[in-house]
Amino acid sequence: MIPVLNARWPQRLVAQNWGIVLLVLAIGGFGALVLYSAAGGSVRPWALNHGIRLIVFTALMLALGLVTPGLWLRLAYPIYGLILAALVAVEIVGFVGGGAQRWLDIGILRLQPSELMKLAVVLALARFYHFLPLAYVARREGLLPPLALIAVPVVLVLLQPDLGTSLAILIGGATVIFFAGLPLLWFLVPAAVGLASLPLVYQLLHPYQQRRIDIFLNPELDPLGAGYHITQAKIAIGSGGLRGKGFLEGSQSHLAYLPEPHTDFIFATMAEEWGLVGGLLVLLAYGLLLRWGLRVAIDGSGVFQRLAAGGLVMTIFVYIFINLMMVMGLAPVVGIPLPLMSFGGSAMMTVMVAIGILLGIDNETRASKRPGGVVDPA
Repeated sequence: MIPVLNARWPQRLVAQNWGIVLLVLAIGGFGALVLYSAAGGSVRPWALNHGIRLIVFTALMLALGLVTPGLWLRLAYPIYGLILAALVAVEIVGFVGGGAQRWLDIGILRLQPSELMKLAVVLALARFYHFLPLAYVARREGLLPPLALIAVPVVLVLLQPDLGTSLAILIGGATVIFFAGLPLLWFLVPAAVGLASLPLVYQLLHPYQQRRIDIFLNPELDPLGAGYHITQAKIAIGSGGLRGKGFLEGSQSHLAYLPEPHTDFIFATMAEEWGLVGGLLVLLAYGLLLRWGLRVAIDGSGVFQRLAAGGLVMTIFVYIFINLMMVMGLAPVVGIPLPLMSFGGSAMMTVMVAIGILLGIDNETRASKRPGGVVDPA
């Protein structure tokens, strides 16, 4: 039997990587400050709720940090199946908002199962390769089942429709497959085929998705319509200069020129008031978080630990990378929030759960390196 919280849990809590916990709180706290400014110097409607969520999910993150990785190994498939069922439920009774059907209204929370599927796919694939003999990794048996585990939720999420989240699920899953040891050629060939088929894929997209791509390639095509988001984000970031306009002095967000200043475009809101210096500090904070996560993946004590950590780090990276690229006009607008800073419950919960699992893996690894340290069985 694998313990969830064994008798050593007080020691595990004390031994938690508190530097990372403080880093997460710093990013989230700064996000609350930006949300306070975006609302014109008011804690409502965003900053207060963001702060409450940050506290609640930090407690959840710390609790998950006490869980031994072996439990995630046992529960990986049940978690995947449960969230897959939730995705099917979204198609049947899901809440419709903003022209998309992506949420389940469970009373106290409007849950977006596709966000949690990013983590579930990673855990399920890590479990698959943990028990797969190494000789089978580069064979058909090591590729077809993982592709099925990825393809089913990707298709369901595309039906919502949510291209950004489906890409995040695909990238997280592909990362685990790559780290498992599949030959690089197996990735290069599909990538080449995918690039060659982009014109066909474009024709299969929804009209609004095609429009986003058109605007990405030429924002001036419709500066007051579909290109308005990117144009205003660029103006906000550029007008911030080196040191920014100052706290509570951002004109683009306060005068409602910048759409979604509290969610997808919160980085532009921040950059206008805090400038290049603030932007670089945010990037440094994220860089430290990702560097730690990558170290956890490299040092993991088992196959499951290494693959799960690698996939979770990539999932967090995809959030950051796509959001920043989108805000700066270097990628189409796909509606992916900036982790820990953007207003929204599902995305924050997903990232905090991922960090909590990483903390648990890190705890186990560091415990095994201490004199007399033991690794909990998996």
